[in-house]
Amino acid sequence: MGEKLAWIGLGVMGYPMAGYLQKAGHEVTVYNRTAAKAEKWVGEYGGASAATPKEAAAGASVVLACVGNDDDLRAVVTGDDGAFGGMGSGTLFVDHTTASADVARELYAAGKEKGIGFVDAPVSGGQAGAENGALTVMCGGDAGDYERAVPLIECYSKMRALLGESGAGQLTKCVNQICIAGLVQGLAEGIHFGKKAGLDIEAVIEVISKGAAQSWQMENRYKTMDAGDYEHGFAVDWMRKDLDICLSHARTTGAHLPVAALVDQFYSQVQKMGGERWDTSSLLALLERD
Repeated sequence: MGEKLAWIGLGVMGYPMAGYLQKAGHEVTVYNRTAAKAEKWVGEYGGASAATPKEAAAGASVVLACVGNDDDLRAVVTGDDGAFGGMGSGTLFVDHTTASADVARELYAAGKEKGIGFVDAPVSGGQAGAENGALTVMCGGDAGDYERAVPLIECYSKMRALLGESGAGQLTKCVNQICIAGLVQGLAEGIHFGKKAGLDIEAVIEVISKGAAQSWQMENRYKTMDAGDYEHGFAVDWMRKDLDICLSHARTTGAHLPVAALVDQFYSQVQKMGGERWDTSSLLALLERD
């Protein structure tokens, strides 16, 4: 039997993720800041749309969200027309936004006061992962709430895990983004060096991708990087938002992130080149600008 669900936020990630829930037999009501996007989703998948997060959440056993940042999340959860206002005791909120661990803990505590469970569950895998139902989901919160969320999360993921108490999902996403920043910079420098040396990049990657240098970024981005194509993928603006969260938490915890901080500055230069919406692999464009 399907559940009555609500989904808040229909961006490039949320749109297909919510679709997987509806296709799995759940009754999904969606909310999006731009109502036309919600109407388009209903036309494609069925379900229903609502004018506010509160209205979308009314009667839902589980509310899921994927929005932009901490402030957006607060607005759709605890704002005047926020989802918590329409949720009753014993319900669950699952947040797929990449946000700070601080806001996750804040909303977890706010939910506790109302008898509402809260799981922070940021995702990795990009737009392609969302569209293919193959995301990795990193979760923080209470074990019982996580187990309740798993059958829903399985609809659009290939891997999911509870990493600890509230905020642990967001901190794990920080680890993910820190690793990606270094990998992409290394890949950009490697391709740049190979091109300057006159090597056949496709042949080079064919060989080294079978060894210790292999990575998802190498397998999935080297062709577009070699072609100078960056009009796709995970936007530089989004990555800078994520790295800002990482660096903020590092200041709090005392962690040292010299490479992440450096790559963040490189991305700021890409933005100045007009690459705000380019894929994160556009670090190569910065190396090739001369």
